[in-house]
Amino acid sequence: MTRIREPSITTPGRDRPRRLRNTPAIRDMVAETAVTARQLIMPHFVVPEVDDREPIPSMPGIDLVSVNTLLKQVEADAELGIRAVLLFGHPEPGTKSPTAESAAAANGSVQRAVAALKKNFGDDLIVITDVCLCAYTDHGHCGILSSSGHIENDFSLKPLVDAALSHARAGADVVAPSDMMDGRVAAIRDALDGSGFENTILMSYAVKYASAYYGPFRDAADSTPSMGDRKSYQMDPRNIREAKREALLDEVEGADILMVKPALPYLDVIRAVREQTDLPLAAYNVSGEYSAVKAAAMNGWLDEPAIVRENLLAIRRAGADQIITYHARDALAGGWL
Repeated sequence: MTRIREPSITTPGRDRPRRLRNTPAIRDMVAETAVTARQLIMPHFVVPEVDDREPIPSMPGIDLVSVNTLLKQVEADAELGIRAVLLFGHPEPGTKSPTAESAAAANGSVQRAVAALKKNFGDDLIVITDVCLCAYTDHGHCGILSSSGHIENDFSLKPLVDAALSHARAGADVVAPSDMMDGRVAAIRDALDGSGFENTILMSYAVKYASAYYGPFRDAADSTPSMGDRKSYQMDPRNIREAKREALLDEVEGADILMVKPALPYLDVIRAVREQTDLPLAAYNVSGEYSAVKAAAMNGWLDEPAIVRENLLAIRRAGADQIITYHARDALAGGWL
């Protein structure tokens, strides 16, 4: 008769990592990564209308808002612990132009929003402004076009500087150039310092990829290019050494905070930049990342609170100090973190 051999069992001995996972309280006690309200930045799209709110179809839960509506929303968000906002603006109807003069208009939607927010919330709220030309040009690109359709890097610096200065004059705590023109950080820093705004923080979109994840944002900001694409100035998704170089250049030029955008497809880039700089590092959990989760959750395919929590933890774990995310309000209101 053939004897059936009993399977051998190896006893783990003293190495039992599962001991530290036994209960929720223990898991919380030894958790290495956390996402809190103070690390989250909520984006807003501001329109010129006096009192308005218009849903963005491709971004469920996010609206285009007037300045008056923005004030009410920010006040409600402050109750959740959100203390930082990032503003994107729409120009007055009919003011888009080849050279984006309306980006620096003193009465523009962003400039008025900044002044109103600082008047109402003072230093309790950090107001960050996106500095770019794409929503203000009639061609939708982030820089000035030559007659042949080429993006003119150096000619684009002055309107970017003008926009940044107009935001600083309105009271912005932080200006954040997102255009990816070479040399714009130095140009803006010099202009701020030379105009008495040496305390205005410069957060650079240092590493901004030419990503397919921006689609819903371009609907919201009305900034889709009318011709071509942005691959000649935004970064190639295949490159990471270039990302480190871009971040280093912006640090040398005077950036106070660096940013990687998008976040989830580029966690390795966040980690690489984190390892080479001591500056604060932000990551942008962009519109396409947000909308993909929303769409899946609305179809019952994903557990939205669990997915959002996991995604934000991944971004923090990769090395981001701040996270710009459209999920901020829902995550805090729902206790998802």
